[in-house]
Amino acid sequence: MGKDNHFSGQPLYSQILKFVDKSKILEMSHAGGHERYVKKLDGYTHFTILLFGILQRYDSLRELVIGMLSEANKFQHLSIDYCVKRSTIADANSRRSSDFFACIYNHLYERNKEVLADSRTSKAWERLLYIMDSTTISLFSNILKGVGRNPKQGRKKGGIKAHTIIKATENVPHLVRYTSAATHDNFMLKEVKLPEGSFLAIDRAYINYSEFERLTKEGVYYVTKMKKNLSFETLEDKMIVDSNGHVSLRECTIVFKKGDIKHKSRKIEYWQIDENGELRTGILLTNNFELWAEDIVEIYDRRWQIEVLYKQIKQNFPLKYFYGDSVNAIQTQIWVTLIANLLLTLIKRRVKRKWAFSNMATMVRQMLMYYIDLYRYLEEPEKAWIKFNKERETTPTELTLF
Repeated sequence: MGKDNHFSGQPLYSQILKFVDKSKILEMSHAGGHERYVKKLDGYTHFTILLFGILQRYDSLRELVIGMLSEANKFQHLSIDYCVKRSTIADANSRRSSDFFACIYNHLYERNKEVLADSRTSKAWERLLYIMDSTTISLFSNILKGVGRNPKQGRKKGGIKAHTIIKATENVPHLVRYTSAATHDNFMLKEVKLPEGSFLAIDRAYINYSEFERLTKEGVYYVTKMKKNLSFETLEDKMIVDSNGHVSLRECTIVFKKGDIKHKSRKIEYWQIDENGELRTGILLTNNFELWAEDIVEIYDRRWQIEVLYKQIKQNFPLKYFYGDSVNAIQTQIWVTLIANLLLTLIKRRVKRKWAFSNMATMVRQMLMYYIDLYRYLEEPEKAWIKFNKERETTPTELTLF
């Protein structure tokens, strides 16, 4: 095959790391005291090694070290000029605080918010929509308290819960907190500090009257699903009938009372026929009394966006096996996984060609240490192959002796 402009002087992984400011990361590492008692494995090198393992979907430190050995001649482009031992990485995962990797994620997020934001929005509330939920990651032992009953045989496995807020136009985590799997989601509502006029889509696990009242005073609108066993007082009740004479919406103004807490809310009950001709029903609560009821229903439907994000992360990155058995090591690996997801999302936004995230992640993994131009390859991955076929067709066929 002839020379092609798909090829580059640096491995694809080096091109991905151009999103990362090495000097800034080392500065954060020193400022946070994460370089204490470190002889050789500085924060940036530690990060690049873990990110390499996450992108390659290695399940253990042994696989990670073997993978680095197989690409030893290419790691000079990453400023790694020595063979890192498995024990060295294990010690670093245990000692270097996961807060350092959280700082890297937050730095990358703040630096690239404009690229992440999708300006193609048709409604004003879409630019101000935040979505909050949590996902549980099962662990191999009871490191953090899990949920459910204790098994009759064997030991109960632990679990870590990632509580996340995303901005709907960005589709990457905006705020993340970690707790044991046994911690109720409700606590995260206290962490919510959003701009005035924002909308927050949440499920019914977050119902808390005092926090709802706080959000109302701060000018933040919530949209959630209503629990069946809530007690309230109805102030106003009205029905909305469609053109066929069927009741499509019911709106009520209600008041919740609990001790000294008194919270006024808007209850919306809807009946809709979806695209498949099936009936959809639900009862929603919100403190917004201005938007049309149809918009409130649409806002709650957008909550599914965070479920799709969790599925994307769990399917494309290794969160079943961990590179350490301490809480710090587990949280570190999750942060690096979120960084990998953020970097691939940034690449996907820059490429004009439409890629499914899973397909692009697979291509990047397979070509990670190849000397190939990242963006040219993702724009036209078949170009070099087509060129090769054309050259073969125009080259005269040589006759064999036998």
